[in-house]
Amino acid sequence: MSERKVLNKYYPPDFDPSKIPKLKLPKDRQYVVRLMAPFNMRCKTCGEYIYKGKKFNARKETVQNEVYLGLPIFRFYIKCTRCLAEITFKTDPENTDYTMEHGATRNFQAEKLLEEEEKRVQKEREDEELNNPMKVLENRTKDSKLEMEVLENLQELKDLNQRQAHVDFEAMLRQHRLSEEELQQRQQEEDEQETAALLEEARKQRLLEDSDSEDEAAPAPPALWPQPTAILHEAPKAKRKMDGMGGRSQLSGLVVVKKTRTEAECAGTHRGQAPLASSGAPESRGAVDPPSLPPGTSSLSQLGAYGDSEDSDNSV
Repeated sequence: MSERKVLNKYYPPDFDPSKIPKLKLPKDRQYVVRLMAPFNMRCKTCGEYIYKGKKFNARKETVQNEVYLGLPIFRFYIKCTRCLAEITFKTDPENTDYTMEHGATRNFQAEKLLEEEEKRVQKEREDEELNNPMKVLENRTKDSKLEMEVLENLQELKDLNQRQAHVDFEAMLRQHRLSEEELQQRQQEEDEQETAALLEEARKQRLLEDSDSEDEAAPAPPALWPQPTAILHEAPKAKRKMDGMGGRSQLSGLVVVKKTRTEAECAGTHRGQAPLASSGAPESRGAVDPPSLPPGTSSLSQLGAYGDSEDSDNSV
C-alpha cells in the first residue's frame, strides 16, 4: 500500500519531459499577493493617510523594459482604504527602496531627499576633479581646513566637559530649592501680616460703629431735682462755691439793683412830669436799684426784694 503523503513521484522509464505542453502566459500578467505598505502615504483623491505596515491584497506585475543590473523591477497595485482609488508603486533596487508612481504622495521622505542631494553633490565634485587638477588641490585645502576647525571645536568641547565635571549639581539644586522655600515663606509671612492688618482695621471700624450706635440709642438723662424746693437750699451753696473760686456769681450779673427815688422825683411824678436821669435819658423801672440788703442773703431773696419795689412804685 502506498503512502498518502509522498514527496517523490513515480516516473516511468519512457518519460519524456519535452512532450509535455507548455503554457503560453503573457509576460505582463498579474499575480495577487499579500503585502504591507512600504512607507507612509496620502491618497490624492480623498486625502486619507495610509501608514507604513498597512496590509493590502495587491496585484503584482513585472515592469517591461526596466532592469537594474539584471534584476527585474516589479509594480504593485493597491486600493485606498477610504475611496478605493488605485495607487501604484514599484521597487527601486538601486536605492534598496520603493518609488511612489501614481495615486498618492509619499510622506516623511526628508532623509531620502537629503541622501539624494548628497549623492548629487558628490558626483558633481568627482566630475570636476576628473578634468581639473587645480580643483582637486582646492578641494583638498578646504577639506584640511575644515578638519582643523572640527578638531578645535572638539577640543573646546572636551575642555568644557572637564570644567563641568567639577561642578556639584546636587549642591546647586539644593541651593535653588532652599531659595524657593525662603521666597515662599517670605510671601506667606507678608500675606499673614496683610491679613492681620486688615482684621485689625475692620475690628477698629466695628468698635467705632458700635460706640456711635450706643451714643445715639442711649441719650443722657436730664438732671432732675428730687424735690421742687431743693433749689432754694442749693442756690446759696452754689453761690458760696463761686465766691470761693475768686469770682462773683453769674446770677449776680442778671440782677439789676433798683435805685431809690428822691423826694423831688416823687413830687414831679405826682405833678405829671417824667423824671430825668442824670445823663439826660429817661430811666427804666429796671434800672432803679432795690434797697440794699444785708450780706449773706441769696440771689433769690434779692429777686423777691426787686419784685416788692416794683409793687411799691406801682402803688405810688
